[in-house]
Amino acid sequence: MTLFLLAYLGGVLTILSPCILPVLPFVFARSDQPFARSGLPLLAGMAITFAGIATIATLGGSWAIHANQYGRITAMILLALFGVTLLLPSLAERLTRPLVALGSRLSNQAQDAPGGSVSASVLLGVATGLLWAPCAGPILGLILTGAAIQGASANATLLLLAYALGAATSLAAVLLIGGRLFATMKRSVGAGEWIRRALGAAVLAGVAAIALGLDTGFLTRLSTTSTNVLEQTLLQKAGLARKTTSTAVAGSTLPVEGNLPELTGATLWLNSPPLTREQLRGKVVLVDFWTYSCINCLRALPYVKAWAQKYTAHGLVVIGMHAPEFAFEKEPANVRRAMGDLGITYPVALDNSLAIWQAFNNQYWPAHYFIDAQGRIRHHHFGEGEYDRSEEVIRQLLREAGRKDLPGGMVDPKAQGAQAAAAPTARTSHETYLGYGRGANFASGNLRTDESAAYETAFPLRPNHWGLSGQWTVGEQMSKLDQAGGKITFRFHARDVHLVLGPGTSKNKGTGGKPVRFKVTLDGQPPGVGHGVDIAADGSGTVTAERLYQIIRLKSAGEHTFTIEFADPGVQAFAFTFG
Repeated sequence: MTLFLLAYLGGVLTILSPCILPVLPFVFARSDQPFARSGLPLLAGMAITFAGIATIATLGGSWAIHANQYGRITAMILLALFGVTLLLPSLAERLTRPLVALGSRLSNQAQDAPGGSVSASVLLGVATGLLWAPCAGPILGLILTGAAIQGASANATLLLLAYALGAATSLAAVLLIGGRLFATMKRSVGAGEWIRRALGAAVLAGVAAIALGLDTGFLTRLSTTSTNVLEQTLLQKAGLARKTTSTAVAGSTLPVEGNLPELTGATLWLNSPPLTREQLRGKVVLVDFWTYSCINCLRALPYVKAWAQKYTAHGLVVIGMHAPEFAFEKEPANVRRAMGDLGITYPVALDNSLAIWQAFNNQYWPAHYFIDAQGRIRHHHFGEGEYDRSEEVIRQLLREAGRKDLPGGMVDPKAQGAQAAAAPTARTSHETYLGYGRGANFASGNLRTDESAAYETAFPLRPNHWGLSGQWTVGEQMSKLDQAGGKITFRFHARDVHLVLGPGTSKNKGTGGKPVRFKVTLDGQPPGVGHGVDIAADGSGTVTAERLYQIIRLKSAGEHTFTIEFADPGVQAFAFTFG
């Protein structure tokens, strides 16, 4: 019940988010009609449709993507027609009557019919629900993450419906207030006609904003902090967000944050037989959630390895909890190869089902959990950085366990290549996925999912946009090149460019496909001294395994256009990361 209440409150808070702006005109267009027969059916249709579409989306698959795309296009046409009939009813009458009939009826019912039409309002609500893309704050993120991990269910649908009903409640309040305001204004001579036209223009502006992707792009970025603090506070009060403090420990600055969960959910252990919570009792344990193609994990890894080397003889056990992000990271052979390349000798558990991830209530790569000799979680750190603080925690927990004569100083691994520390700036480009599941800022026309299609990048590229050229198949997690000569282009701002690539499929499960040759240019020229560790100065390189490749390493961050051209077909491109 607590989670349903939180979902509802999270929806209520969406009224404070810029992502609600594109749908407001559709709601206000019914503001002068009786709420019970017009506004309420519209909002109910919106809430039910959003919950249904969001549930279908958790099932994944190209059919769900196609259905959503076609539904959005149909909804935009319907609402654009509605806007035109509000703005220019005389023009609408001269349009093709079969197409305009529906929009004219909706317009007349919104303006003239006493009480309006319930069915017309529900239809507009369904269209609005198809188009609404709320900014995902912590509460909606919690619901969607749970649905993605556990699959679509009645519980997930009810939570999404509670969220949508919360948003509908806020919109209902706005609608009731707006209706009274518009009723007052219409008493002025001629004001009703101007209000109707203004609403028509606003509806068309809302449709245009959604068609241009502003609801899922620019407005989403504007809203990153608008409600997050409030939502995070609600989650913490409900005990659904990790707190930084808990039970105090006498004589220690490190509180108890919980107990080490069972580790039985691992699908396979490497470098060690399966470890249990009981076996680890009496040891200080560092659990590192990572995955081998994650750039942030790779940058933290030299410190984790150094701590294992320095303190294992003094009672520290390091466990690498490999929680895959991409499907290829679930293959034990791929993980073994990566561990060999990275020089990892401590135990690694494969958490392919994310069972241990969920047991820790974890949400991040990398994430470090520090457990004392009594099996209690005493500290955690998410992301890169604060390495000296983490090492101090290890030393304190070892001293509490009675360990003496600890080696002095702090580790300084002096990492190179992709594992070197990042040089982030306020403008550094964000991680960008090249599959339709989480892809954004695509600049090569209409995206066709799970089918081979010819693409061409539109130049000039806007910052943080990317495009494909050649014959590609865009899947949920990656883009696969179908014919030699294909390109990927990205307009980025950073010092480092990394790209997760794979050579394609192979008949032998767990092994790489045929190597793929490529050539990189930076602003149209070979990268020269700005080349990364995985390519030569002339920009040439080869994809031999599914992993992260460091392509560009400049002296300082800047804005550039990056292009990679593949001489062979079959390459799979998963994600860009920057530093």
